[in-house]
Amino acid sequence: MCGIAGFSHFFGNMGDKETLKEMGNSIYHRGPDAGGEYINDNVGLAHRRLAIIDLSEAGVQPMTSHDGQYIIVFNGEIYNYLAIRDELSAAGYPFKTHTDTEVILALYALEGKEMLSKLNGMFAFALWDTTTKELLIARDRVGKKPLYYLKTDTQFAFASEIKAILTLPNISKEIRLDAIHDFFAYQYIPDPKTIFNDIHKLPPGHLMTVSNDGIEIEQYWDVTFSKTTTKTEQELTKELFELATERTKDRMMSDVPLGAFLSGGIDSSGVVAMMAQNSETPVKTCSIGFDDKKYNETEFAKAVAEQYQTEHHEFTVHQNVTDSLEEIVAYFDEPFADPSLVPTYFVSKLARSQVTVAIAGDGGDEVFAGYEKYTTDDIENRLRNKFPKVLRKNLFPMLSNMFAKSESPICRKAKSLFYSLSLEPAMGFYVTNSQIEDRLWKKLASNKTLQRLGSYHPSKITIDAYNKADGPDHVSKILYTDMKTYLPGGILVKVDRMSMANSLEVRAPILDKDIIEFAATLPSSLKFNSGEKKHILKEAFKPVLSDDILYRKKMGFSVPLAAWLRGEIKDLTEDYLFTKSSGMQQFFNMETVKDLWSQHQQNKADHSNVLWSMLMFQMWWFKYIQVEQHSDEA
Repeated sequence: MCGIAGFSHFFGNMGDKETLKEMGNSIYHRGPDAGGEYINDNVGLAHRRLAIIDLSEAGVQPMTSHDGQYIIVFNGEIYNYLAIRDELSAAGYPFKTHTDTEVILALYALEGKEMLSKLNGMFAFALWDTTTKELLIARDRVGKKPLYYLKTDTQFAFASEIKAILTLPNISKEIRLDAIHDFFAYQYIPDPKTIFNDIHKLPPGHLMTVSNDGIEIEQYWDVTFSKTTTKTEQELTKELFELATERTKDRMMSDVPLGAFLSGGIDSSGVVAMMAQNSETPVKTCSIGFDDKKYNETEFAKAVAEQYQTEHHEFTVHQNVTDSLEEIVAYFDEPFADPSLVPTYFVSKLARSQVTVAIAGDGGDEVFAGYEKYTTDDIENRLRNKFPKVLRKNLFPMLSNMFAKSESPICRKAKSLFYSLSLEPAMGFYVTNSQIEDRLWKKLASNKTLQRLGSYHPSKITIDAYNKADGPDHVSKILYTDMKTYLPGGILVKVDRMSMANSLEVRAPILDKDIIEFAATLPSSLKFNSGEKKHILKEAFKPVLSDDILYRKKMGFSVPLAAWLRGEIKDLTEDYLFTKSSGMQQFFNMETVKDLWSQHQQNKADHSNVLWSMLMFQMWWFKYIQVEQHSDEA
């Protein structure tokens, strides 16, 4: 796992080798083992290395092909690189290292950009062709590894993290207003946007070609739900277990210490079970707990650890959130508000004290329908289909408004239900996902912000993904939507930043392309079976996990957020929202902010999601915008 950065001089001079070094040093945490730069009249490439495979100096990047034609900087792991290497060696390619990086160079020399279809792994890389004078930049299929780029009429640069781009001179930090609305709706900013107007995300499964002729972006992979298998459930369950076992074994290849995250949930427990069955030594496992038992899963993690006799390590988050929060938030470079970033940071820190690589269960919920929200949305969609459209459009909005007059829990649920039933399925799924109601957003945002946004609404992101899905039913369409939005924009960003903050590589076998494509061929009933979530995954893991793990109520990687805001982080939040509030004041109605804070503190309402999002926004603002403004004023 590494960090990459660079620029092109095609549109304007971007700097020299020292500029590249500064870009690389800004993401030192992604690769503390080595660094390097390459520059010519057309491009500059920088790399920070976290050595995992072939620890010798031969693996240092930027790496040049044996004939000198291609130069690459690469972040990630290619899990099938040994098989590809054997084929290329048989064809006569003279390998100088044992790295997967050189395999990419060799495969590109043979097949060009078509070689992306053969790579199975997580990656973001930039490859310079000295002959064609083209820079190829690519990102893996589901977005495990990040890739940001800056493009203006006179500037082009790219990096694993935005902070590296911001080290360049004369970079505009003009805020993208619709991205702020997106952030409060989703708690992250979906690709291809970032918080900055001129900086963008390369979407997962896409490649970019940069040359003197300009920039071309194309999609090289997408998942399809249109081909449903006719195999029996028994056959598919056996196939899934074998596939998951093999893909977990693939990710156990490492020249450095390796372990696993273990929450006690189905996904991480299944991964640990498969690791234990294929390891000659006890697997090192790491878990995070909380004092509040409602959020503490460590007893389940301990049960799995004992079953497989792992070398188990635990850390309990007591009253130390405030001490670390500012540091944690700084790693995201743009507003990000998934509260589980806190335990993810601490479990990564714990794991890094024992290992350099951790295997995780990420992806099980998105690939096999594991979230509770799918139950909510499925119930609403079934009800939606029972009523004539004219009734839903005309009567239900009135009923929703009628119940909105009361703040009682029953009336709030009725209001939400009738409102959702009045919507089309895609918009209904957006409402299920949204972290802020439109009614509250209109109170929170200032009149100036609302006027500037005009008719823009974040639901377009969900609706566009839903409408692009080719699945035969609603469940397959919402799974596709989450795989294209929430997974790369929320889950994988959180895991990448928090693990890389601790110089830890995290691998996710359930997000292997073969498992994703296999799951997409399954009938939705095998994933979401009459309300039972992850049905076939549970069946596949039955030989290795107890019913207490397989069928317990899902907790998720949650935190006691409402209580934190009234206790542990109350003073910190008040300071940022009402003293260091310049960012909030530019976009929001501060009287509404004060009202929400007061209602939450008096326990009259739970506004924890929106208050947390405000805190994350303001902490980001103070780190990345306010400091610069103070510097300019000085």
